[in-house]
Amino acid sequence: MEKKLIGVDLGGTTVKFAILTETGEIQQKWSIETNVLDEGSHIVPDIIDSINHHIQLFDMTADQFSGIGMGSPGTVDRANGTVIGAYNLNWKTLQNVQSEIEAGTQITFAIDNDANVAALGERWKGAGEDDDEVAFITLGTGVGGGIIANGKLVHGVAGAGGEIGHITVEPNGYMCTCGKRGCLEQYASATGVVRVARDMAEEFAGQSKLKEMLDDGQEITSKLVFDLAKDNDALGKMVVDRVSYYLGLACGNLGNMLNPAYIVIGGGVSAAGTFLLDQVTKYFKQFSFPTVRSSTSLKLAQLGNEAGVIGAASLARQFIK
Repeated sequence: MEKKLIGVDLGGTTVKFAILTETGEIQQKWSIETNVLDEGSHIVPDIIDSINHHIQLFDMTADQFSGIGMGSPGTVDRANGTVIGAYNLNWKTLQNVQSEIEAGTQITFAIDNDANVAALGERWKGAGEDDDEVAFITLGTGVGGGIIANGKLVHGVAGAGGEIGHITVEPNGYMCTCGKRGCLEQYASATGVVRVARDMAEEFAGQSKLKEMLDDGQEITSKLVFDLAKDNDALGKMVVDRVSYYLGLACGNLGNMLNPAYIVIGGGVSAAGTFLLDQVTKYFKQFSFPTVRSSTSLKLAQLGNEAGVIGAASLARQFIK
C-alpha cells in the first residue's frame, strides 16, 4: 500500500497540516492556532497532539506514513532538526523540534525554513512545473524567497542562501531591519508599498484619491494602493510603477545570476495579479540580458496558502522507501 506524507506549515498565528499522497495530492487538511505563550513551549506538543489525533481520527497508524516535513520561521539547522530565533513564535532559545516530534509521533521528520518550503511547494505542484531551476519570491509583510538549482534548494554555508528580500535595490535607501540600507523588502513588501506611497505623496502635487487619504491621515494598505492604481489614480500608478521597478530590478539580477526556468512571485502582495506581473516583467526585461530575457519567465504563484504544506510534505519525500 502506498504510504502517505504529512506536511506542516508553522506560522505565527496558525499551524496548517495536510496529509498527502506521495505524488503530492492533498487528501486531508486542517489547522490549529499557534500558542506562542510561555516562550512558545506549547507549539511542538500541540503539533504532536494534533498529528496523533488526526491519524487516529482517520483510522490510520504511524507506519502508514513515509515521513513528516515542516516549514518553520527562524534559523533552521536542517541536520540537527533545530530552530532558534523565530521571534514571532516566541522561540528565543534553541528548539529541538525534530527529536521531539519523532519521539512523539514515531514518524521520521525533516524541517526547513518556511520560505524555502513554500518555494518547494510552488516548484513541485504549482507555477514551477516541477522544473529543476526555479526561483521563488514571496511578498508578504516581509519579502522572502527560495532558490532551487539543479533540483535542490540553495542553502548557502549559513542557511542564508535565497534571501531575496535583502538584495540591494536602492543604495543608501530605506534602512532595513537587517541593519543595511536599500533592501528589496523595504520597497516591495506590504509595508514597503505603503512606505513608498507615503514618501511619494509628499512630493506629488496633482489630483489623487490616494494623496487625499494620506494627507488626511487615513490608514492605507498595499491592496488599496494597487486597487486605486487599477482605477487610474495618478499617484497610485506612480507608486506601483516604482515598486515594479525595484521588483523587476531584483528579478533581473536573479535571472542574470541563475537563469532559472521560472521566477515565481507569491505572497499577499502578488494578489494584485497580472496588473503587477506585467509591470514587473517590463522592468525584468530591461535589467536582464538577452539569453535570460528569452529563457526565464516570470509567473504568479498558483498554490496560495497550500504552498507551505505541499512544500513541507515534499521534504518528507526523501524518506520514501
